[in-house]
Amino acid sequence: MGGAPIAGRLRRPGWRDPRLLLGLLLIAVSVTAVTATVRSADETAPYYAARTTLTPGTIVTRDDVKIVRVRIEGGTYVAPGDEPWGKVVARVIGRDELLPAGALTAAENFAARTIAVRTTLPLADGIDAGSVVDVYLTTDDDNPSTSVVARGLTVESVEHDDGSFSASTVETVYVVAARDEVEGLLDALASRGDISVVGVAGGGA
Repeated sequence: MGGAPIAGRLRRPGWRDPRLLLGLLLIAVSVTAVTATVRSADETAPYYAARTTLTPGTIVTRDDVKIVRVRIEGGTYVAPGDEPWGKVVARVIGRDELLPAGALTAAENFAARTIAVRTTLPLADGIDAGSVVDVYLTTDDDNPSTSVVARGLTVESVEHDDGSFSASTVETVYVVAARDEVEGLLDALASRGDISVVGVAGGGA
């Protein structure tokens, strides 16, 4: 008399089962790949960046910069360990811009000077720290004429004097001039004429 077929027992795969070993190998490879990807995405380094626009002549202090982490080639920008304190800014460094090593110099090597220019005509909107401007002198003689006093000066800061005793708003623009431009600029400012500060198209931080 024939009996019903007996079902075979399912055997749990052992450690030597090729399929189990292959599965473990694939898992290990996947974990390694993910870990490597995460690490490569986080390969950033700390560098100094400007908190606000830094103009030529600024002596860098701790309050002028902040530390940011970026992923760039080293050597071009200033990083912690090579602190810039006491160095002078030689060109405009924009807000949030990384501090370029080439834009800083020793105080004794910075030859430019800051000159206060009181304007006769109102400044155009947008002229502020970091802007590039030309200075004009208009004489009111028998033959009125206008001439350029200085070109391509960087604005360090702007002061607005709109006191109640003044007939019109007077603005003082502090510009950074090279040493060989200082004398001519001061002569023009001392003359009896109207001074205008005009922004250069495309010039700015």
